[in-house]
Amino acid sequence: MFKRAGQSLPVVTILLSMCAVAKAGNERVIYASVREIALAPIGWIEFCVKNPAECSGRPSRPRDIVMSQTAWRDLLRVNRWVNETITPVSDIDHWGVSDRWSLPTDGYGDCEDYVLLKRKILIDAGWPREALLITVVSDNKGEGHAVLTVKSNKGEFILDNKNENVLAWTETGYRFIKRQSQSDPNVWVSLGDSPAAASTASLAQVTINVSEWQPSYADRAGNGSRRRSGNRQKTSMGLARDRK
Repeated sequence: MFKRAGQSLPVVTILLSMCAVAKAGNERVIYASVREIALAPIGWIEFCVKNPAECSGRPSRPRDIVMSQTAWRDLLRVNRWVNETITPVSDIDHWGVSDRWSLPTDGYGDCEDYVLLKRKILIDAGWPREALLITVVSDNKGEGHAVLTVKSNKGEFILDNKNENVLAWTETGYRFIKRQSQSDPNVWVSLGDSPAAASTASLAQVTINVSEWQPSYADRAGNGSRRRSGNRQKTSMGLARDRK
């Protein structure tokens, strides 16, 4: 399921490229346009019923991150770590139902579960929730898919379980359908493809230990899941934290 997309360019080169894109706003769309209110996915609603702490929060002012070199490295680390740690499995094989959103604490999940974990790791590290948006797309095969949109002062970037690299949303080849509102995670909005305004929030440095998300393989029940042998080593990541 995971296809290597080649070696990443040096961070500095990528950031310089992003700066050029930001300056050429009239030539290239770097923000998806937000349109009318949309229905929230039923999977998100059911997830929030079971995990209210993950969905709570008052409406807030939209904020974007400042895409520094540190922030870019952090996104790459989180995307790759989750993609390599979680084993892909469909909800039918995993839970016996067609769609179920859940944090992949047992080490298995499908696209939205990868997104939920990436979002949680970044939010727990202090990144602004308003810049981390669960997004529903139609993939290259025309099938429904979920990714995490990270809104920044350099544009919108996508964390995807199908790609080890972090891409600009316009480079994914996907059709963007809807996502969480920046002001309220429980309000969803439909998407277009014209530029939108952005506000920014500064970032500072903090260290997060992702070993707490180490799946336990010892006593995992069947439920159609496939077992994977061996234990994973603990991993630490230095992530950027939002300044209060």
